[in-house]
Amino acid sequence: MKVNFLRLTLIVPAVFLIACSTEEIQVISVTVMSFNVQNLFDNHDDAGKDDKAYLPIEAKQDETHTAACNEIQVESWRDECLNLDWSNLAIEVKLTALARTIRQVNNGKGADIIALQEVENLSILDKLRTEKLADLGYQAPILIEGTDARGIDVAILSRLPLANEPQLHPLVLADFPDRAGDTRGVLQATFVLPDESLLTAFSVHFPAPFHPTQMRVAAYQHLASLLAALPDDHHAFAAGDFNTTSKEDADVGMLDKYARPHWTLAHDVGCSECKGSYFYGGDSTWSFLDMIFFAPARGGKTTAQIRGDSVSIANDYAPQVGETGTPERFVSAKGTGVSDHWPMIATIEFAEKQ
Repeated sequence: MKVNFLRLTLIVPAVFLIACSTEEIQVISVTVMSFNVQNLFDNHDDAGKDDKAYLPIEAKQDETHTAACNEIQVESWRDECLNLDWSNLAIEVKLTALARTIRQVNNGKGADIIALQEVENLSILDKLRTEKLADLGYQAPILIEGTDARGIDVAILSRLPLANEPQLHPLVLADFPDRAGDTRGVLQATFVLPDESLLTAFSVHFPAPFHPTQMRVAAYQHLASLLAALPDDHHAFAAGDFNTTSKEDADVGMLDKYARPHWTLAHDVGCSECKGSYFYGGDSTWSFLDMIFFAPARGGKTTAQIRGDSVSIANDYAPQVGETGTPERFVSAKGTGVSDHWPMIATIEFAEKQ
């Protein structure tokens, strides 16, 4: 039996995308990236959002701004609010670094679908797309404003056409009403593959590790309920910053209890030599905060799976890696680094059922 492989990024007449004989199986591959871009903000004050740290230094010279910053308890955050110069040049350097990180995948073409976290708004994401990634064929970015107090949202960039309107599913935590301002919803978007089968993407950013474990448990359960609600012919993946540390996973069995019963985890089938996507300097531990999950359709005309040898941490762009071999966060004053997270990538292969 002959197996034909097709990368989504190739331009091939449609008849070759969907036509199969008894002697051939057409395989479509889609590469997915999960990328926490670490505070991708514009430098305008968005009403209703606490984005005062991400302004040009000349906009920070009044007493009102100084007083507001001095209310911040964490010293590093307070210093950032007072002294960070989020200038047009800083944004330009940041966008260039993000684009070069994305372009290291697929021989410069980038992943077919990118799930992003910590994006302030559509405007800054479209600036990345149109000014730094314009030749890669990404369609209009997908971002629905959520309720995070700082204004960071989850988003998606994709070359695939949408099947319907995207949705943002808020994470409601009735037991933690005082922490609602530090939560993000799950962004859902369904795409049409070249053979007209459907792939639903969930971009996620779970509550940070300093919040109680039960908040992340609720986030995993929320995601599982969204997967269960999909029609049987939808393949699905979830990608993003799950904020589950290796210590929490070991102590609670988080992934065994709340992820693996519903999903295949990309780093379970590949990436065996990977340390993780995030490094905690406090206790010198690595964690897969950034992950990709996949669940094949329960019905429909195609089968699908993650290709094990495709799973990796995308950190070949030198500025991503610090002197100690760990993720190098972006520092605008020096124009160095990219993000305090390394992206994960995986390729999903789809084939017609025989």
